Amino acid sequence: MSLDLTKKIFILIPALNPSEEFEKYINELIENGFNNILVINDGSLEKYEKIFENIKIKKECNVISHKVNEGKGKAIKTGLKYFIENENINDFIGVITADSDGQHLVKDIENIAKQMQENTNSLLLGTRDFSGENIPSKSSFGNKLTSKIFKTFYGTKISDTQTGLRGIPISLVKDFINIAGNRYEYETNMLIECILKKIPIVEIPIETVYINNNENTHFRPIHDSISIYWRIFNSFIKYSMISIISFVIDISLFKMFLVFVKLNFTETILILLATIFARIISSLINFLLNKKFSFNSNKKIKNTIVKYYILCIVQMIISGILVSTIFKLTGLSEVIIKLIVDTVLFIINFRIQRIYIFNE
Repeated sequence: MSLDLTKKIFILIPALNPSEEFEKYINELIENGFNNILVINDGSLEKYEKIFENIKIKKECNVISHKVNEGKGKAIKTGLKYFIENENINDFIGVITADSDGQHLVKDIENIAKQMQENTNSLLLGTRDFSGENIPSKSSFGNKLTSKIFKTFYGTKISDTQTGLRGIPISLVKDFINIAGNRYEYETNMLIECILKKIPIVEIPIETVYINNNENTHFRPIHDSISIYWRIFNSFIKYSMISIISFVIDISLFKMFLVFVKLNFTETILILLATIFARIISSLINFLLNKKFSFNSNKKIKNTIVKYYILCIVQMIISGILVSTIFKLTGLSEVIIKLIVDTVLFIINFRIQRIYIFNE
């Protein structure tokens, strides 16, 4: 079935040492109506040059080559930049990225293309089902784990965070060129960018295909996983470190107040004043450090500080209510209950600050 669209679709495929089946895949795309195809040869070995030469002579295709392997993210950005500079983008609906290993069926690319007509301002993800029996265990476990972690820290459930089949509408192409990351972490950064900018993400189920148990993948399980998880955890690690620093400052100021401030008050009043003084200073430092380093926010202080302190007060009230209620219901140690409750609130607080307080 040939593709019939009012506007055109630009197909972008990063390729590294592709199999001989890759040329057949390109032919199938052309046969189904995709006439604007760009392949990025991301530093493939010389013995694969013939494959790219055969693709390049097709009038529907073009090939750009990196002299050395620069990574999937860099290849995608190279392709997006070429698209912006060499095509009349007003003639296109958008760009679809696909992998070169044949795991993205042409019928699924067609479906993404058709869905793009109705979702002109959304990132479209071709999502795989990892619950099947024939899915390699490392792929199933890795994707499910990443999905759960992503939801925990960004509040959005994405079934397939590493899918390479994505529909990028014209409205988002220029922004995506500037997203950080040159390898697989780029695709994670793309999702984070959409969440922070409130760009809708639409998941479209696709057939799950693994050829030769995914032996041809260029994904490096340890190195690339570290890059991906570092990107997911990066802000939270900074947020946690700043919280520790703020705690140390709070305790230090509390002690200094009691040692150096000589007021004719009762011990109870002095402790209360020391607590208030230390908490005001430490929370202000926490606010400024998080704004600068955890969330890299350029929002004006006056637009964020009131929300920040309201969140702090609400969190303290909720913590007190929950600890008291759970203690009455279970009889467990108040300290243990508070540790659990405050840990959960700590993560929720992080998400709220990221999305609603410091997000620009």
